[in-house]
Amino acid sequence: MSFNPFAWPFRAQYLLGALLCAALLGYALYAQHVMFLDPCPLCIFQRVAFMVLGAVFLLGAIHGPKSAGGRRAYGVLAALAAAGGMAVAGRHVWLQSLPADEVPACGPGLEYMLEAFPLREVLVRVFSGSGECAEVDWTFLGLSMPAWTLIWFMALGTAALWAGFRRR
Repeated sequence: MSFNPFAWPFRAQYLLGALLCAALLGYALYAQHVMFLDPCPLCIFQRVAFMVLGAVFLLGAIHGPKSAGGRRAYGVLAALAAAGGMAVAGRHVWLQSLPADEVPACGPGLEYMLEAFPLREVLVRVFSGSGECAEVDWTFLGLSMPAWTLIWFMALGTAALWAGFRRR
């Protein structure tokens, strides 16, 4: 097998995608429990999107469809999961780029909102953002964690479509 992952078979590419999602989630847990960086509600939803994307990658790797239609279906499902993650991460990056006087006030925690409000209301409140989502606690090469997750969602979504739609 080549060292070029774009030349790998569908199963190997999707297994790599699943492993990358697991590694990214592992780092998020490391940042939370070892570096003591508490995730905001938008961070939690980005983790959920990585879980869904990783599950699609893992199912695609296990199934290993032989037909082009099956591979394309997995490509579209993974791209949809990545697009959902990009939407959340993009919103998060936008909140972090706001001037300090335009940042929304901090709201209640996600756990409290899930207990106190219906799910629709929780989603509206979370995606409107709050002050804790605008804080930048971690950077690498000048980019915040949500910016890096946005890049990873774009890369993994593109790779999933490549694996699903390329000619064999």
